[in-house]
Amino acid sequence: MALGIEGKVVAITGASSGIGQATAKLLAERGAFVVLGARGEEALAATVDDITAAGGKAAYRVTDVRHRSHLEALVAVAIERGGRLDVIVNNAGIGPISRFDALRVEDWDAMIDVNLRGTLYGIAAALPVFKRQQSGHVINIVSTAGIKILPTMGVYAATKNAVRTISEALRQEAGPHLRVTEVSPGMTSTNFASSITDRAVKEAIGERVADIGIPPSSIARGVAYAIEQPADVDVGSIVIRPTAQD
Repeated sequence: MALGIEGKVVAITGASSGIGQATAKLLAERGAFVVLGARGEEALAATVDDITAAGGKAAYRVTDVRHRSHLEALVAVAIERGGRLDVIVNNAGIGPISRFDALRVEDWDAMIDVNLRGTLYGIAAALPVFKRQQSGHVINIVSTAGIKILPTMGVYAATKNAVRTISEALRQEAGPHLRVTEVSPGMTSTNFASSITDRAVKEAIGERVADIGIPPSSIARGVAYAIEQPADVDVGSIVIRPTAQD
């Protein structure tokens, strides 16, 4: 695929809010056909309405990334409506963080299911299409939490670093026709804190994000940068954080 974003078909998970929504809107503004996946149909439909009202092209499919069949269905919508799939952005993620001794094992399981297994399911859904087309781009949204490890972030950071490892291994396996990018957002003004079950941690993270968080559009521009490069240029890793973040 030539330089640029216009005309590309892009599937995005976690696309009804935050980074996923901002990425969908920016890519649509630049001429991509975006296929949105998330669990909340009302928010998905509203986002698609916003995009089409602004002159963009978009569709959606209710998607729970914990189910492989849902990712396969999302990719199928892209093929059916767009004729191909150029990029999959594995963005869906949750962060019910806490100290290990809180023993919130159900939260650990949930992060593994969404952040790690959901990304793998996205890759599994897209790879056969990319192989058939002899082109494609996997973009995995990870986190600076995996770069600087902090208390309460252990399991969350582990899932994100697992995705970082997966991204690098996939890049090396991919050959000349598949691009792989991992994007690490820092403190970003999203609803991330809403998934935190530990009240004290939730309040602390919420205050920190309110103080220094950058808008989701900042991360979206990083995603767009990776996509718009020529087909023989692979942007492997992008870290985007507030200047105030230590």
